[in-house]
Amino acid sequence: MPGASVPAGPHEITPAWLEDALAPRYPGVRVGAIGVVEVRQVTNTHAFLRVQYEDAMGAPERMFCKMLPLDPDRRTVLAASQMGPKEVLFYDRLAPHLALRVPDVYVARHDAKDESFVLLMEDLGASDCRVSDGTWGITPDSAATALEDLAALHVRFEDPQRRLAEVPWAPRAEDVPPYGMAPLQFGLDHHRDRLSDTFAQAAETYIADPARLKRVWANGPGPPTLVHGDTHIGNLFDDGGRTGFFDWGVINVTTPLRDASYFITMALQSEDRRANEHDLLRQYLGAREALGGEPIGWDEAWEAHRLHALYCVVAACQIVTFPADAPPARQVFANAFLARAEAAISDLDSLGALGAVRED
Repeated sequence: MPGASVPAGPHEITPAWLEDALAPRYPGVRVGAIGVVEVRQVTNTHAFLRVQYEDAMGAPERMFCKMLPLDPDRRTVLAASQMGPKEVLFYDRLAPHLALRVPDVYVARHDAKDESFVLLMEDLGASDCRVSDGTWGITPDSAATALEDLAALHVRFEDPQRRLAEVPWAPRAEDVPPYGMAPLQFGLDHHRDRLSDTFAQAAETYIADPARLKRVWANGPGPPTLVHGDTHIGNLFDDGGRTGFFDWGVINVTTPLRDASYFITMALQSEDRRANEHDLLRQYLGAREALGGEPIGWDEAWEAHRLHALYCVVAACQIVTFPADAPPARQVFANAFLARAEAAISDLDSLGALGAVRED
């Protein structure tokens, strides 16, 4: 609900505010007390709430809360990114019409005055879903189904008129400024010994000319469409073998291979990717055609897959700063993320693929 009031942090969520926010979905709900069980500072603020009701009216006892960071400086940076407002719009206006498995969202609010937002959604742990700690990945069978789900999203929004009508707020990838150069340079300057040679060279290539890589990534194949934009293992969950997608703050319009390739490289364990990526990419291309999407040839899809693996370097920009105060669980995830990225760009010879690109 854009334009609605938003608390400044998890502990500012009062029974009266929550009662008002839940009322549209749970008429007659009466909130007695709210317990903030845990608060984590990740990219945004993540909190887990336990709610006591006087009259629940079907509302959940456990909720996951997502808001802007509590640190003022990081709050300003994340507010400027517009990630929160885009995610609110996705859950408020688009998610109910998609077949994708996404978290059930009970409250989605955004305040345009300061770009603050709040999402109160399904606590996936309470739903017996699993979110990876980084050390395990989506299985090849589950990945095949997830790629079919992504194909359905992409085909649905190939039509530019439909995008204009349903998601006019989704930016084009070309219009999103390049990012990540400063932390990548910091990683090269201070932690070069912790990076593979191939990763370091890819990072240097991106830093030298990020605009070129953005053009290469956006240049097809396939018609521009709506994509999740950030389909790595940290933004996925397993629901009894079905892959679900959360963290929609990077949603944008670009080539469908951004989602399909990034999912294959960063959602599976590296050994599973190596053994199955040809079949999985073919599965995605076949699903598109079966749904009536514009065909994409194998050769151009495979070359795009090799090129899009370079995006793993940009995605790892915060990880390569190796913050000393990162909690142990965050370090485990970061190390696994970096290992996936380094393996992908090496296995796929992504720099070789980039060297073969000729721009008019």
